[in-house]
Amino acid sequence: MSVLVLRHEPFEHLGYFTAILDERSIGYEYRDLDSPLDVAALDRATGLIVMGGPMSANDPLAGLAAEIRVINAAIERGTPVLGICLGAQLIAKAMGASVYRNPSTEIGWGAVHLTEVGRADPIFGGLADPSVFFHWHGETFDLPVGAEWLAYSDLCRHQAFRFGSNVYGIQFHPEITPAMIEDWCAQPVNCGDVRGLDSLPDPRAVDSMPLARHIFERWLEFR
Repeated sequence: MSVLVLRHEPFEHLGYFTAILDERSIGYEYRDLDSPLDVAALDRATGLIVMGGPMSANDPLAGLAAEIRVINAAIERGTPVLGICLGAQLIAKAMGASVYRNPSTEIGWGAVHLTEVGRADPIFGGLADPSVFFHWHGETFDLPVGAEWLAYSDLCRHQAFRFGSNVYGIQFHPEITPAMIEDWCAQPVNCGDVRGLDSLPDPRAVDSMPLARHIFERWLEFR
C-alpha cells in the first residue's frame, strides 16, 4: 500500500516529504495531471496528497475534474487527504466552497499564525506561533462547510483548514526545499509571478525542514 500523489507539474513535487516517506519505508505513486485517473486509483492508497501547481482550481481542465472526483471519493472513504496550495483549493472546491483571487499575490517567506483551533490541532499544535513558511499563490478559497479554520497570514486569511479528523488543506508550502525555490523562480510558467517582485526570494532564508517534518509526520499517523 502506498500514498497516491496528484502532481500538476514535475517541479511541484513532494520535496522534503520524500525523505520522510523514505525513512518510514512508505511507498508513493505520482499521478500527473495528463495521466488517466479515476477513483480506482484509491483502491491501494492509504493516503492522498494533492500538490500545488500554476493553474487555477477553476480552470476547465479534464484532469482537474477527475482529481475533484477522486478527492470526493477519498473523503467519502475516510482516506486521509492532504492538499498543498492548489491542492488545498481543489479540496475546498470539491467540497462546494468557492476559489477566487486573493487580494494580494503572496510569494516568499512569511509568518503563518495559528487560530485557537489550530493551536490545539493534532498536526499544527506544538508549532511556534507564528512560524515562517514559504508561500507562492495568487488565489484563495472560502472554508468548506463543516471545516475548521486553523491558520492565517497577514496577506491571506485561509492558510489551513481541517475537515473531520484527517482531511487537511494547507495554502503555504511546508514541503518546499531550497532547490525547489530556485527551480520555481526559473520556470517559464512562473515568470509572470516573479516579474513584479523587488527581488527573488532567498531559498535558504529559513530552514523549514523541521516544520515540514512536524506537519507531515503527524499527518502520516492518520494512514
